[in-house]
Amino acid sequence: MISTKMKKMVEGSSAIRAMFEEGNRLAKLYGPENVFDFSLGNPNVPAPVGVKKAISEIIEETDPIYLHGYTSSNSGYPAVRAAVAESLNRRFETEFTGDNIVMTVGAAGGLNVILKALLNPGDEVIAFAPYFVEYRSYADNYDGILVEVLPDRETFSPNLNAFEKLISNKTKAVIINNPNNPTGVVYSEKTIKDLAKILEDKQKEFGTSIYLISDEPYRELAYDGVVVPWLTHYYRNTIVGYSYSKSLSLPGERIGYLVIPDEVDDSEDLKGAANVANRILGFVNAPTLQQLIVSKCLDEKTDLSYYDRNRKTLLAGLTDAGFSVVKPQGAFYLFLKSPVEDEREFVAAAKKYNILIVSGRSFACPGYVRIAYCVAYETIVNSLPKFAELATEYNLHQ
Repeated sequence: MISTKMKKMVEGSSAIRAMFEEGNRLAKLYGPENVFDFSLGNPNVPAPVGVKKAISEIIEETDPIYLHGYTSSNSGYPAVRAAVAESLNRRFETEFTGDNIVMTVGAAGGLNVILKALLNPGDEVIAFAPYFVEYRSYADNYDGILVEVLPDRETFSPNLNAFEKLISNKTKAVIINNPNNPTGVVYSEKTIKDLAKILEDKQKEFGTSIYLISDEPYRELAYDGVVVPWLTHYYRNTIVGYSYSKSLSLPGERIGYLVIPDEVDDSEDLKGAANVANRILGFVNAPTLQQLIVSKCLDEKTDLSYYDRNRKTLLAGLTDAGFSVVKPQGAFYLFLKSPVEDEREFVAAAKKYNILIVSGRSFACPGYVRIAYCVAYETIVNSLPKFAELATEYNLHQ
């Protein structure tokens, strides 16, 4: 029999993945052009042309033993880590070296590595609802306890008053996701400064180290000139997790990194622990070919205009239909207020029109649904009449 912990995880397995699989089923029945699947954050924009060029060059020019072998350090190729550090220094006026970088199996792998390195059983990890569905499982993997901060349903920025009250002497880490999945909200510099001040005060009050983990796979996906703050400038005990899944449209390649600054408490021990965690969690090291690819593509960018067109078209169409929507500033998700209290009823109703969306309670925020607009533009346009029909069913038309 499987473990008790795993049994609970299976029972609560991802509604996002389940909806994606439902989309595949419906596509076989009705044709993919007649199914509007907004369930999964799977980029529809191809990887930049520089990625294909880098792959060809690396395969042709690199010794295959080196290319496909283990890296000398579980943290990744030294030259790749140095290149990542140099790129960050250019963009954010930091002073990192390759020693501050741990290459990881995507942002998810990085979060598991750093939580493995930090948590003792019973340590608390605070997350701001709504948050990425897997944070609870990641904390639970290491017998940590996830503590939810209830959302500010007006702005969906962090509810800092509630946050301050939840910090205790058991708080080991705080996770923020900026730009946010599922809302698309970008936390402002003022919000980050206020959050940092609370953390500094609480560290002094309890005499503990509280690590701020910034989960940033959507950093490059920000619209209308919105600036995403670089958190190590605001709070000393910050660790950054990043993935190239969205910025380079490489979600299946599983490549990202952690930044562990020298200023972080117990930095040397923490870097060593992350290196070991990369190995003992079974990752061993991040995929070697992908490490070399991204090191050649650090200045490449995804086509943000594609997502922006989707964002504007979907936002306008849903608003015109009478839906209440949180305007996204980043990422490629839109958070829509359910017209009925139990959003699962609304999700089921949408499916009658072959519209697949995800319940907000998957993100610890009932009453809302997430719509991933990283799809073909035609999917957006063709879905709007169906959304209008759905709105009519709930008497929403203005």
